[in-house]
Amino acid sequence: MSTATVPADSLWDRVRGYTPPSRYYPVLATLALFLGLFAVGGVRYEGFADPQVLLSLLIDNAFLIVLAVGMTFVILTGGIDLSVGSVVALSTMIAAKTLEMGWSPYLSIGAVLSTGILFGLLMGLLIHYFDIQPFIATLAGLFLARGLTFLISVESISIKDATFTEFAFKTVRVGDYYLRWTAIVALVVVAIGIYVLARTRFGRTVYAIGGSESSAMLMGLRVGFTKVGVYVISGFCAALGGLLFSFYILSGNSLHAVGTELDAIAAVVIGGTLLTGGRGYVVGSLLGVLVLGLIRVLISFDGTLSSYWVRIITGVLLLAFVLVQRFATRRQR
Repeated sequence: MSTATVPADSLWDRVRGYTPPSRYYPVLATLALFLGLFAVGGVRYEGFADPQVLLSLLIDNAFLIVLAVGMTFVILTGGIDLSVGSVVALSTMIAAKTLEMGWSPYLSIGAVLSTGILFGLLMGLLIHYFDIQPFIATLAGLFLARGLTFLISVESISIKDATFTEFAFKTVRVGDYYLRWTAIVALVVVAIGIYVLARTRFGRTVYAIGGSESSAMLMGLRVGFTKVGVYVISGFCAALGGLLFSFYILSGNSLHAVGTELDAIAAVVIGGTLLTGGRGYVVGSLLGVLVLGLIRVLISFDGTLSSYWVRIITGVLLLAFVLVQRFATRRQR
């Protein structure tokens, strides 16, 4: 008695019948939004579809991409970090002042990154061991870091160091186009963030804390270490973002990056990360930053809209994604 063999499905059949897991829907929605905005710009404005526009988008938003990576770690645990914008400004001031004093660029960079790590460590310790709400602790960090920038100097300080300037304008060719190394640094940070969250015990603990901190403690996970660790990561990313911003603008100023912490939070939420924690991806935050950057580019190409439309559209998108998150979480209960 012979048995008929069932032919294997073709690759096209498998691709056509594939349905992504529901946890990827928010990221896919952000990707669809980005592609839709880019398509609209390409159809409406001449030169918008040039690949250099996309590369410039990465260059102009490199520092915000790094900030969003650190913010993703924090929000995944159910926390928030309002100090990152002020740490960016402080980082530019430390870099500019130390270079003005004749420090080596490498020593200056080390001082900036160390300051960011110390700020993150302080925030994490206050939040976990003193049981202070993340909003209050990081709000205090916001005022502290911003105040320190004025203590360093109330005037803008130009960066004229030759090595620093050379780094600032160093580019890498991508075919017939170019990409600054600062954008490459941002993409490397994104790749590291993706790996840490997806492939390490630390990353799994981050998600577990966001899902239920008490359950994570009962499972024997290193809750304290991880909660402090995500704020250290956020502080480091804020300092690194400040360095990238100082390379981009070649100055230190006490008024740099005002409100940037809100842009980072908006990018993370638009990228699909739940504000309550436990669900989200770094790649979504990258897409969120690119969406916000693309809105600015669209307004620039249009030429008839004022810059405040960026804030209006960002607010509408943020509200829409928060509402979608709310309905999605209610349906899962």
